[in-house]
Amino acid sequence: MPAIALPHDAKAGPTKSEVRAVLRSKLDPGPDDHVVEVGSCTGAVTIELARDAGRVTALERKAERLETTEKNLAANADLVGAEVELRDTEAPEGLPDDADALFLGGSRNYEAVLDHAVETGVDRIVMNVSRLEVAGRAAQAFRDREILEEVVQFQVGHGYELAGATSFDADNPVYMLVGDASSDGEPGDDEAGPVATDGGGRDTGGAGP
Repeated sequence: MPAIALPHDAKAGPTKSEVRAVLRSKLDPGPDDHVVEVGSCTGAVTIELARDAGRVTALERKAERLETTEKNLAANADLVGAEVELRDTEAPEGLPDDADALFLGGSRNYEAVLDHAVETGVDRIVMNVSRLEVAGRAAQAFRDREILEEVVQFQVGHGYELAGATSFDADNPVYMLVGDASSDGEPGDDEAGPVATDGGGRDTGGAGP
């Protein structure tokens, strides 16, 4: 699959490609889906979701970042199959009521966004967090609304040459919260048991949480 080109930058920087791959698998956008993104920034996630979704609505409260999103979308027009709407607004005020999936790229107003997701029955919710303390509060917010399905923590390292060998630069860890606010979802009930971030099972050894 062709890589996304991001010729236009924003100070916050794009969501890393490896993180976008995991995000895409969790949201699993399809041609009949309306996916909503809160905080489009560079447009990297917007473009990723628009490869497969039928519709994408991206919200961005900063005009200069929304302009960057628009420029990068244009640079990837050949990859985008979805109908994309960019909204110069802040969540939750600018959120549509018919989303099938929702991505929160930041923590601003996230509790109000989650309330909206519950009210409108969004069945796939993903929130990315880079700070541990925020991740803890966000996880509790998901639990309080009974929508938490899993929390995934992962870190990516990129190799570089050092003295004729390979060393690694590590990116900051990412905490990904995954939820379901649809009426038929059963958040927190994972019959397969806990799953490690590498896809392998984790043996709890009978210990409590």
